[in-house]
Amino acid sequence: QVQLVESGGGLVQPGGSLRLSCAASGSIFNIYAMAWYRQAPGKQRELVAAFTSGGSTNYADSVKGRFTIARDNTKNTVFLQMNSLKPEDTAVYYCNAVRETLNKYGIRTMNDYWGQGTQVTVSS
Repeated sequence: QVQLVESGGGLVQPGGSLRLSCAASGSIFNIYAMAWYRQAPGKQRELVAAFTSGGSTNYADSVKGRFTIARDNTKNTVFLQMNSLKPEDTAVYYCNAVRETLNKYGIRTMNDYWGQGTQVTVSS
């Protein structure tokens, strides 16, 4: 019901910058949280940056001061601006959305949606 497509990944030198985009389509109403995750080889998927349902932001300690999450609601798009990139930032980056739905009984349910991921490689 929700489709997420990431773009903007690629190869960048240490200290460089990239901006990732996540375009949402489908049943995008009632999405109250969106986030960026990443997964490096041999590591668990980790939260990088997120918008909460209240509109505030959260960042992993490892990216604070370097990464910024932003959104354009008119285009249903979330961005991740990555500056001062380090080799340890190399990973597949995934867009995540949480959508709230109600069944016919008024019971709230939450559903997670994920994009296919985009590769970010930081190397000289």
